[in-house]
Amino acid sequence: MSTPAILLVDDEPNIVMSLEFLMRKNGYQVGIARNGTEALAAISQTPYDLVLLDVMMPDVDGYQVCRRLRQRPDRTATKVIFLSAKSQPADVQKGYDAGADLYIPKPFSTRQLMQKVRELLGG
Repeated sequence: MSTPAILLVDDEPNIVMSLEFLMRKNGYQVGIARNGTEALAAISQTPYDLVLLDVMMPDVDGYQVCRRLRQRPDRTATKVIFLSAKSQPADVQKGYDAGADLYIPKPFSTRQLMQKVRELLGG
């Protein structure tokens, strides 16, 4: 079985760095996108198993990225977890409406996140 690939999408460098370290340490391949435009380009090139997606980004927001991903018939297997400081019920609902598998409010515990990642990737 090949190593699952995870795309990290966040415009906050510190979050990207810590998540990249965490995911690699747990044996995953990691791709990085620093905004929605980069995320969409990365998704069209690579069939990621999971996308960790921030909502608030300067160009294309996470909701749009998720909706565009869900419109691609060749990416139906890709799981999406929103990681967002926007934690109002309406924001969370919007995330699920956009097609998210999971919505985790920031700040989150890395242990909880890893547990959810493993569950979604079937391990």
